Amino acid sequence: MLKEIDSYPQLRPPSAALILENGTIFWGYGIGAIKASVAELCFNTSQTGYQETITDPSYSKQIICFTFPHIGIVGSNKIDNESKRVYASGCVINQPISSFSNWRAEKSIDFFFKKKNVPCIYNIDTRQLTKLLSEKGAFKAAIVNFGKNKRKLELLKKDLKNWSGLENLDLASLVSTKKKYSWKEGIWNENLHKYNKNNSFQYSITCIDFGIKNNILRNLSNLDFKSTILNAKCTLKDIVNTKPDGIFLSNGPGDPFATGEHVIPIIKELINLKIPIFGICLGHQILSLALGAKTTKMFQGHRGCNHPVKNLITSEVEITSQNHGFEVDKNTLPNDITETHISLFDNSNEGIMHNNLPIFSVQYHPEASPGPHDSHYLFKEFYKIVNRYAKKKRY
Repeated sequence: MLKEIDSYPQLRPPSAALILENGTIFWGYGIGAIKASVAELCFNTSQTGYQETITDPSYSKQIICFTFPHIGIVGSNKIDNESKRVYASGCVINQPISSFSNWRAEKSIDFFFKKKNVPCIYNIDTRQLTKLLSEKGAFKAAIVNFGKNKRKLELLKKDLKNWSGLENLDLASLVSTKKKYSWKEGIWNENLHKYNKNNSFQYSITCIDFGIKNNILRNLSNLDFKSTILNAKCTLKDIVNTKPDGIFLSNGPGDPFATGEHVIPIIKELINLKIPIFGICLGHQILSLALGAKTTKMFQGHRGCNHPVKNLITSEVEITSQNHGFEVDKNTLPNDITETHISLFDNSNEGIMHNNLPIFSVQYHPEASPGPHDSHYLFKEFYKIVNRYAKKKRY
């Protein structure tokens, strides 16, 4: 049933709309790019770190509804981006802040949206929208910042109706690097107010890029890993030619089963080489598929930086940063795989390790950015495993 919603009293004619697959239309005002997008609508509960969130490649083909009422408080800058561009299809916010206040800020959030060509709608009751998503699950949606031209709305409704959704979409191949490259930048130096540069490396690892975030690479560099980043469609020969001491499977967007059609046979070969492997987010899901488990689309994905996770090995609780709409089905884990972490929100799988091989992965983001640093220890665990196995000849 068509339902049109003006979230708050409109003092002037609306200039943007959010259209849900059930026909509901939220009217509001637009900032950012004058354009339209069709994607999956999700919500994010982070109170800050919106620039890092928007530039996370894992948000490809998603419209982000921020639950925090004021977005733009700390403005935007050139150094907080997690990738070179914005892959999110749009943003829904309650109220934007044009008068930003932060010593590192350079421009407003509106300037950022325009520069990155992202449509955004505001003056929306994001509590109402989040409640709807919580109860009904993710929606296919269309966002349009139409300015003074409403004529595109009917065409956009047809595009929304024809879009099949995220399932079976290999989005990782769209956000992955086109060329091999190396990474030397370390973590943020509070004293120098810039990122460290690392020119001294102990071990070489190869990162398969499904949508890797910059802060993951910084954390790896901080532990003296020399990272070589390869495209998601790389071959086993491409990987072996880098002579890695370990393999890192990155975060990324889309359906792990679709992305896995190419890369899973390669990961199985790497598993047979008994090389250390560490996976995060989409990398966790693809590694699980390679080990024999299954993945499913979640009714309600996890997105935010306040998600409690229990470490089943230590019984400790970590507050984590998360962004995923698919999960590993814990009931399909093979006997030689141990579940290491679970979500305290819904008991879903958050981590695994192989009982006999140097392989482990987690569903969440230990690098945070944004988010707490409770899980930084996982990078050190990877270092310990690589250090233990590095002397073995495999190539």
